[in-house]
Amino acid sequence: MSGQPQEGTIWKTGISRSAPNPSCPDRLPHAQSRGIGQWPFIDPAVSFDEHVLACVLARALQEIDRGEATATQATGLKRADLRDVLTDRFPDVPVSAFALEAATDVEPAMEEQLLRDLLLAQARPGDPASARFAKIIARRAMRDDHLWQDLGLFNRAELSRLLATHFPTLAAGNSRNMKWKKYLYRMLCEAEGFSLCAAPSCGQCCDFESCFGSEEDESCLARSRTTSI
Repeated sequence: MSGQPQEGTIWKTGISRSAPNPSCPDRLPHAQSRGIGQWPFIDPAVSFDEHVLACVLARALQEIDRGEATATQATGLKRADLRDVLTDRFPDVPVSAFALEAATDVEPAMEEQLLRDLLLAQARPGDPASARFAKIIARRAMRDDHLWQDLGLFNRAELSRLLATHFPTLAAGNSRNMKWKKYLYRMLCEAEGFSLCAAPSCGQCCDFESCFGSEEDESCLARSRTTSI
């Protein structure tokens, strides 16, 4: 649209600003906001999958810039897969920002591999996007926050939508609204044949809030923008 500021293919904030600086962690438009605690709207023409990928990539860029991880370590994807995602879905984002030449393909550790296998077994058959998200989720679940925060999503509801879309049977099993990371690990333990918890029932467990308490908090991307202002 002539004369209107553009924010790339994902976000449109209505704020005129210069082109993203490739040395800054917010060079994916997902890391921009109108103000503290406010986020741009999602362009309805863009798929939800692309929104999730952009969130994950924005988190990956933060870790790359802080020297905490390479692009492959941050996403769980191989270099070739990452390059395909960037060139196919985000052509306006420079591939060089992810320093793929400095990254190596990293095999998952045992815990991550078990979680990846669980997700792959429950993924939509024949859907490459579901298989990709299985790898991403398994890698990001190794981080310390709520899973939706690990992925860079804006809230828990987005994670619920992602899992229901790409792992519908697995997601439907969380009928009591257990925290997603707790739920995935419970499914993993059950698949391996042992119990994660010795309590006779969830209602009688002294750690009930640990599994079922609120997951609402601030988005990691919002937090990083707030602290950088």
